[in-house]
Amino acid sequence: MRLVPIACVTLILAACSGSSPDQAVQPSVSPSAELVGPTAAATAAATAAAAPIAVVKPILIDDSTPLYEFSYTYPAQVKSFPALAAWFKADAAKQKRELAVHAKEGQGEAKADKRTYYPFGHSTKWEVVTDLPGWLSLSAQRWESLGGAHANPWQEGLVWNKAAGKRMKAADLFSSPAALSAAIRLPFCAALDQQRAGKRGAPVNRKSGNPFDTCIDPAAQTVILGSTDKAHFTRIGVLVDPYEAGSYAEGNYEVTVPVTAAVLRAVKPQYRRAFAVPR
Repeated sequence: MRLVPIACVTLILAACSGSSPDQAVQPSVSPSAELVGPTAAATAAATAAAAPIAVVKPILIDDSTPLYEFSYTYPAQVKSFPALAAWFKADAAKQKRELAVHAKEGQGEAKADKRTYYPFGHSTKWEVVTDLPGWLSLSAQRWESLGGAHANPWQEGLVWNKAAGKRMKAADLFSSPAALSAAIRLPFCAALDQQRAGKRGAPVNRKSGNPFDTCIDPAAQTVILGSTDKAHFTRIGVLVDPYEAGSYAEGNYEVTVPVTAAVLRAVKPQYRRAFAVPR
C-alpha cells in the first residue's frame, strides 16, 4: 500500500507567490530585436515563448518499509538558506522517527489481536506562499495514518527572516495574538461563514448552539502571510483544520483577508515596513 498525500493547499495567497505557476517569467523581446523590424521581433518573441521553462523540483525524502510509508517534501529554494534547510532535514528525521515508533506499537497490537497490520503513514508537503526580498513565507500540509478510522490532516506555516536568519511564525510579527485577532476577526468570520454555507448548502446560524456554527479565533489557527506586490506582505491567510470550524467531512477551510490599516497597527513596529495595504 502506498501512502497517498492529501491535496496541497491552494490558498489564494499562493496565487500571489513568487513560486506560483501564474507568475512564471514571461518571455520578452530584446531591444535589439525591436530595432531590426517587426518580423524579426515577432520571430524572436516566438522563439522565446517556445523555449522550455526550467522546473526546479522540490526536495523529497521518501522511505517505505513494511512498517510505514513516509514522504516529506520542501521547496528547493530553501537550500539558499542553510539554517532553514537544516531545520527541514531535522524535522523530517523527527517525523519519521516518531512514525516508526507508532508503527512498531501498532504492528505489535495487530499481532496480539490476530488481525492484519496495515502500514502506518506520514506525509508532509511544504510549499512557498511568497518569496519577498527580506522574507520567505511557507505553508505545509501534513497527514498521518496511525491505524484509526481515518487519516489525521493538519496544516502549519512559517516565515523565514532572511536578514536575521531566523525561523518565525507569522503571528510572531504581531504585537499579540489578541491584536491580530481583533484586526481580522470580522472579515475572517464573514468569509468563513460564506464558505461553510457553501459546503453545507444552508446559511450558518450563529445562535443554533452548534459549536460548528460559531466563529472561531483566527489567531488560534495556522496563520500564513502572502503578497500581491512581491515586495510586502499584503494578505493574511488563515488555515483551519478539520473539527475546528466544521465536521471532518467538511475538510479544511482556507480564508484570506487583506492587510488593512487595522492590521498594520497590530504589527510589531520593527516589522511594519514588511507589510503594506494592497492597492
